[in-house]
Amino acid sequence: MAAQGNRRDFDKVLLLTTLLLLAIGLVMIFSASFVLAEERSGDSYYFLKRQAMWIVLGLFGLYLFSRIHYLKLKKMSLLILVVNFVLLGLIFTGVGTDLGTEAKRWLAFGPVVLQPSEFSKLAFIIFTAAYMSSRRINLKNIWTATILPLGIAAAALLMISIQPDFGTSLIVLMGAVIIVFIAGVPVLRAASLSVIGIPPLIYLMAREEYRLKRLFIFLDPWADPSDTGYQVIQSLYALGSGHIFGSGLGRGRQKLFYLPEPQNDFIFAVIGEELGFIGAAAILLLYLVFAWRGFQIAMKAPDLFGSLLAAGITFTIILQVLVNIAVVTSSIPVTGINLPLISAGGSSVFFTLISVGILLNVSRHGQDRKTA
Repeated sequence: MAAQGNRRDFDKVLLLTTLLLLAIGLVMIFSASFVLAEERSGDSYYFLKRQAMWIVLGLFGLYLFSRIHYLKLKKMSLLILVVNFVLLGLIFTGVGTDLGTEAKRWLAFGPVVLQPSEFSKLAFIIFTAAYMSSRRINLKNIWTATILPLGIAAAALLMISIQPDFGTSLIVLMGAVIIVFIAGVPVLRAASLSVIGIPPLIYLMAREEYRLKRLFIFLDPWADPSDTGYQVIQSLYALGSGHIFGSGLGRGRQKLFYLPEPQNDFIFAVIGEELGFIGAAAILLLYLVFAWRGFQIAMKAPDLFGSLLAAGITFTIILQVLVNIAVVTSSIPVTGINLPLISAGGSSVFFTLISVGILLNVSRHGQDRKTA
């Protein structure tokens, strides 16, 4: 009876942390975008309403996947992989759209717009975890245990990078790499394959002039303050002017047409300006709690697939946090990675919440093993 009762239990700390990040995200999206939204659409609540709609859909997905046994995902992993490649391929057809940007990254199905690369992050975690937990895999065989899974991920990296979306493609690849590593592939082998992968990455970076510009301007943003260095400089101004306690919620200045798209990739700069070091540190603490609970779930999972799945999801989400904050603080070159659960972005928050639902499901069955 005890085990049966705990079967309905889940990691409440992880869920509460997720809900807090969502709430903070909604508040900060409105604060960062109400002026921009009014200027673009005549509705100051435009970005807030769109994000709220996607959060509602995402919470439904979270609930659904927290109830469906995660082992069913293992059986469907190949189908999920195929669907992922089909969606990525559709980008290059008439269904693909650029939404007025220079990148063709979205699929438009009437009023519904999805970004397949966001699905890729989760799809490759599921597939790689299922593949590496298969009993047929011999970890000593470099072809089946390393080159094949990472080669499939590299194919997705290529399809995503030519949209172009180089940052997301690296996140997808790193998610697969960490699962292969956790599954038990020798460190030296993983390191040697990383060296082999450096030349293609250099080529992908060099084939687009703007990527090289971002790389060089990262070293000195003030060398081109009105063009390639503009976004980073405005971000640093925002962070620096926040001091300890910030200028106050809604009172930031950099969002007033200085910082481009402040509700998206650079929302952490708005947080730093309006909530100060204290507010920014509090959000980092929430992500630290999220990482702690996610990796705890991975360690307590009842099987290898559950462990790899939970670790891959947690690592990928936290890696996005680290990359986003590193970009905002000019610690790495600019790349289009948003802040999970906080930045505006329908596909991002939708698939992230589904990922959290899977984590909660793994946590429920981890409790089953502990008490049975």
